[in-house]
Amino acid sequence: MKALCWRGPGELSVDRVPDPRILNDQDAIVKVTLSATCGSDLDLLGGHGPAVRPGDVIGHEFLGEVVEVGQGVRRHRPGDRVVVCSVIGCGRCWHCERDMWSLCENSHPGPGASGDRWGGDTAGMFGYPHAMGGFRGGHAEYVRVPFADQGAFRVPDGVAEMDALFASDAAPTGWTGAHLGGVRPGDTVAVWGCGAVGQLAARAAMLLGAERVIAIDRHPERLMMTERHIGAETIDYTRSDVPADLRERTGGRGPDVCVEAVGPEGAATGRPRLPGRIRRRIGPGADHLVAVREAVRACRTGGSVFVLGVFAGLADRFPLGMIMDKGLTLRGARQHGQHYIPRLLELMGKGELRAAHLATHVMTLQEAPRGYELFRTRRDGCVRAVFRPWA
Repeated sequence: MKALCWRGPGELSVDRVPDPRILNDQDAIVKVTLSATCGSDLDLLGGHGPAVRPGDVIGHEFLGEVVEVGQGVRRHRPGDRVVVCSVIGCGRCWHCERDMWSLCENSHPGPGASGDRWGGDTAGMFGYPHAMGGFRGGHAEYVRVPFADQGAFRVPDGVAEMDALFASDAAPTGWTGAHLGGVRPGDTVAVWGCGAVGQLAARAAMLLGAERVIAIDRHPERLMMTERHIGAETIDYTRSDVPADLRERTGGRGPDVCVEAVGPEGAATGRPRLPGRIRRRIGPGADHLVAVREAVRACRTGGSVFVLGVFAGLADRFPLGMIMDKGLTLRGARQHGQHYIPRLLELMGKGELRAAHLATHVMTLQEAPRGYELFRTRRDGCVRAVFRPWA
């Protein structure tokens, strides 16, 4: 089959790789009809991801049709149209039973591989390097889906594929940030980043009852998209002192909940990046905490800050004293999609949640290297490039 493979720092190619096959009785094979780029791929593309290897198939946000199931699969059969959660969860371990799916204890095939790096094992993920399980990603014609009854979700007939695609990762990630960030009715919420995750975090905050949602970015087309399709207020951080602006809009207090949805590849506000030799030594993400620090500074006393950006390195110059003195709650997580995706699909079916506008560039899988270049550089207003493997 054809798949998009990482070949080295900054190098992608569409290659022939072996077709996936059923390995366990809870597996399903999914024929991919749509897959999307994601900002968390960009550090991997630069070769900064832990244990990324030449030939790895990337991509973790995808939708398709079930073509084969293992003997233990009960909820799916060939022909089902499904969206697949990017995080792989078994549904039976201590963490999965408590809806902390990205911390699944059984889906990573190499126990201890991530524990040394992060002090505890995390779940396997599609299209991530071997420190996250080494599972082949969704930019391919077919994907093996482990624990299919837990991670694949049938798309209702009334939900468009281009909306449902983003229920794989961007929408549940945004919902994770708003929900676990503690958004309550009447709150004011600030979201750093107007990419797909930031926009969907803003929409999640609205659906959870926030009275005001303010999104922060510097790209005019993304700010306009957020205002038009999400309905949030916006701030262009190149034209504003963001914490001062947020205090002015909130009676001097600051937002109740601040969600960082930028990540390590977001551009710092006019500050130079650390030299590459230093960045390699202390890890990716170390020099791009501008949005996190700003969120901590801007949040009201007693408020909540949630970090959605996929940081993999160490952080210095972190305002730990500010968190303590202001009495803030600081949280972070990869998405717990198995908990949220059924509700997201229901909201999509009702027309209360839309995501298709994020697919600004739709192309064939053969064009995927160019799609990632457009996505990385944000040229031509690219928010997400979406690939059709069978086009």
